[in-house]
Amino acid sequence: MTTTPSPEPEPAPPAPADRPAPADDGAEILRMEGVRKTFPGVVALDGVDFDLRRGEVHVLLGENGAGKSTLIKMLSGAHRPDGGRVLVDGSPVRIQGAQDAERLGIATIYQEFNLVPDLSVAENIFLGRQPRRFGIVNRTKMDEQAAELLARVGVDVSPRTRIRDLGIARLQMVEIAKALSLNARVLIMDEPTAVLTTEEVDKLFRIVRALRADGVGVVFITHHLEEIAALGDRVTVLRDGRSVTQVPAATDQDELVRLMVGRSIEQQYPRERPASGDDGGSDGEPLLKVRGLGRGGSFQDVDFDVHAGEVVGLAGLVGAGRTEVVRALFGADPYDTGTVEVAGVPLPRHDVVAAMDAGIGLVPEDRKGQGLVLDASVQENLGLVTLRGATRAGLVDRAGQRRAAERIAEQLAVRMAGLDQQVRTLSGGNQQKIVIGKWLLADSKVLILDEPTRGIDVGAKVEIYQLINELTASGHAVLMISSDLPEVLGMSDRVLVMAQGRIAGQLTAREATQDAVMALAVKDVKGVEGSTDGAVEGVGVNEKEGSRGH
Repeated sequence: MTTTPSPEPEPAPPAPADRPAPADDGAEILRMEGVRKTFPGVVALDGVDFDLRRGEVHVLLGENGAGKSTLIKMLSGAHRPDGGRVLVDGSPVRIQGAQDAERLGIATIYQEFNLVPDLSVAENIFLGRQPRRFGIVNRTKMDEQAAELLARVGVDVSPRTRIRDLGIARLQMVEIAKALSLNARVLIMDEPTAVLTTEEVDKLFRIVRALRADGVGVVFITHHLEEIAALGDRVTVLRDGRSVTQVPAATDQDELVRLMVGRSIEQQYPRERPASGDDGGSDGEPLLKVRGLGRGGSFQDVDFDVHAGEVVGLAGLVGAGRTEVVRALFGADPYDTGTVEVAGVPLPRHDVVAAMDAGIGLVPEDRKGQGLVLDASVQENLGLVTLRGATRAGLVDRAGQRRAAERIAEQLAVRMAGLDQQVRTLSGGNQQKIVIGKWLLADSKVLILDEPTRGIDVGAKVEIYQLINELTASGHAVLMISSDLPEVLGMSDRVLVMAQGRIAGQLTAREATQDAVMALAVKDVKGVEGSTDGAVEGVGVNEKEGSRGH
């Protein structure tokens, strides 16, 4: 589909010295009118309208693929519109690159940070703009200015610390400090809370509110609906590349979902439980059987079963040992004691290939870093696990691989241009389908799902839940870890709660409540070496953490 570009806007972006003085509180800083953008075979934006006022948080809401990323890339200079216009302080502008955006006072913080790992915090903040004295970088002044910015965002880190030595939350604060160093009037934040703990989210919100009070206009993208009313002022909803409506941030979550997906989701967690699901467990021998699993300092005496057709949720606080246990039973990490059986067959220790051959598949928390080869195609990613079996005399049966990939992609309803499309260009929900699909191609009967819906929009989450239903209906066994408490309670037939490296208890679907999970998660924790600080790693055990991810 082709579009007819609108006439080129006349003025180029003003230089910093020419930038108009901030208007009165509430004055419009930014406006997009009828913006259009097409890519080969895809209409990404189709006449989008959006505006931002000084001192407000304007939430941009939509499913993956709705056009949010394309819109913010236009404002950051990564893409240019095919039609429509962008105005700053009422004047049309052309944003043709990052420098144009910077001159206009527009800063963007992406999910994947734009920082140089081997440079210091200060060097990253002032990259390309280092203060100089007699033509030489004035490191003392640079460090002093960086320290002031870091103090403003409330992060206690030395300006000389290397970026690679910082955790996710601190990296995000460095990005905000960098934006402040640019005197940003418009701050765009793309899924900033996706990998933060509750405490880190609270700190981030305090900083955003302070920026709002200083008159900064914030464009905030999130899939966590409860964050909208907590932080936002207005919401613009995108659907299929169009701006469908603008509503107050206090709008009911169910209404936001309806506006976003174009339909009402009557049941957020549509688990189709087996007949015995309410009472926990299933008849017959388990598909996955773990007995006495232990490793010094990490976990001990771990016993549990997962039957065919069953979803078992694994819950616990940070440090409870859940991730260590599932990595051990998959063969990725060693263990000292105990056994793992699949369909009655014992597995050798620390042997991923044996685990895969036995029918265990792991969908990791970090799908982009560990579950996918982002620059490879859909077909290549779907065939990662089965490539060895598709090779004969050193040659890969590419035709057979393609037929199999087509079958799985169709079965999972992957939205794509074709099997040759790069996986990195897919939405989060479709990427997750690819990760799950490669294990289905390998005929895995036991699937370990670690944070299966993290960073996925509401509509795509329901698709993943329906896929879980299809898996269990066809006889698969599912072991699920999630930081979204309602997700675990809503989708699990049984919930196992870990505390201090042990299984503290088991809850049936009928017994599993937030309070019941909390009681087991903190069991015998007080005073034990290595006890947690209360932050939640897997299933959220306090209301605020548990609600995140809706």
